[in-house]
Amino acid sequence: MTARSTNPARESVPLWLVRHFAALLIRLYFKVRLRGLEHLPASGPVLLAGNHTGFLDGPIVMITLPRPSSILIKSEIYKGPLPAILNFGRQIPVHRGTPDRTALQAGLAVLRGGGVLGMFPEGTRGSGSVETIQHGIGYLALHGNCPVVPVLCRGTAEALPKGKALPRFRAPIEVVFGPAFTLDVSGDPRARSTIAAAAEEVRLGLLAHVTEQRELEAAP
Repeated sequence: MTARSTNPARESVPLWLVRHFAALLIRLYFKVRLRGLEHLPASGPVLLAGNHTGFLDGPIVMITLPRPSSILIKSEIYKGPLPAILNFGRQIPVHRGTPDRTALQAGLAVLRGGGVLGMFPEGTRGSGSVETIQHGIGYLALHGNCPVVPVLCRGTAEALPKGKALPRFRAPIEVVFGPAFTLDVSGDPRARSTIAAAAEEVRLGLLAHVTEQRELEAAP
């Protein structure tokens, strides 16, 4: 069962049970703190735009979120037993490097169905400074007709460093949701220039949130 074949605004009882049990395990293993959940609309379509520093970003957000969600996940990890697990969780594989129309349409279906769609638009793990962004999130924000909620994930890279098989026990992880915003972009929504402008607006909104939270953390 995939995100494309279910009501994205609701989740089955088995998925609800698995997700909440996984959330309990995550909170027992890590020191997880969620902030800013008041910025997440209780209903209706929402596009989450997160910075990307660690492998755990997507799983932590999806599992601990109060609402069911689908996350765009790189297709490279769809190997072995993972496809069955990810499909059960209603996640969406995306091929990076080229416009993946199948993934974009699946994401758009989630938003048009009133669901929550998450994307880490930097495209790959890095410093999380949001210096570049994939244009696909601009397309989704434009055509999904929904608010964008910026998400800062902090501590995930340290919790599971690259090259390590096991995460650090009781590592601190923080997920901070920022105020929702809507795009102020004009032009043909199908034009590349308009989509690029929309993606840049999302990047600036996410960057502002990341910068503000880092400044607050550094303040005495």
